[in-house]
Amino acid sequence: APYVALTMGLMKKFGVTVEIEGDMDKAPSFKIAASEKYMSPNSILVEGDASSASYFIAGAAITGGTVTVRGCGSESVQGDVAFADVMEQMGATVTWAPESITVTRDPATKLKGVDVDCGKIPDAAMTLAVAALFAEGPTTIRNVYSWRLKETERMKAIVAECTKLGATVEEFEDYCIIHPPADNKLNDNVLIETYDDHRMAMTFSLAACGGVNVIINDPGCTAKTFPTYFDTLESIATH
Repeated sequence: APYVALTMGLMKKFGVTVEIEGDMDKAPSFKIAASEKYMSPNSILVEGDASSASYFIAGAAITGGTVTVRGCGSESVQGDVAFADVMEQMGATVTWAPESITVTRDPATKLKGVDVDCGKIPDAAMTLAVAALFAEGPTTIRNVYSWRLKETERMKAIVAECTKLGATVEEFEDYCIIHPPADNKLNDNVLIETYDDHRMAMTFSLAACGGVNVIINDPGCTAKTFPTYFDTLESIATH
């Protein structure tokens, strides 16, 4: 459903309206009138990948630094921009512009655990799993059965790697509850297995925001979607 909604949103920008009959989360049908015609919007932003933006959004929320991601914003057709709303629920400050999102956090405000239905943002929900390690109280990530059907069995992978870092994770069929380590102190020098999954590598790199060394096995697996990820991360990091 999120990618169908993305497609319809882009069609609308080109002048075509799709009528929806039924519930988008169940078995909807779609109707396009014969009179509908594509028209050039004259100018349009080719958006960046909102799923990949989630790592930098979360990094700012975790550290309290300030990051602006450009290429997706309040006018985005991508569902994963909603991840910024989740960071705001946790305690970050989020500023929206049509084509960018700026995130920071007041050092006096601690991140707090949340309970979120992530069915429409399953890729960005992986990033939430690591942000949860830095929050006060547990975080529940719901409606992510699709994790089990991705590049790897992501539910098992996330449970395993969060546990290595010191969290206690309760695993259920389509959701998990992450209890952060005591005082949010992560284990040092943990070797993170990536399972040949680009998003596992990028997600768990954020564990280093806790001031610990993290060793990412097979970092080159990010080539699937973001071959320059670690260079980009380094370019905004302070040591």
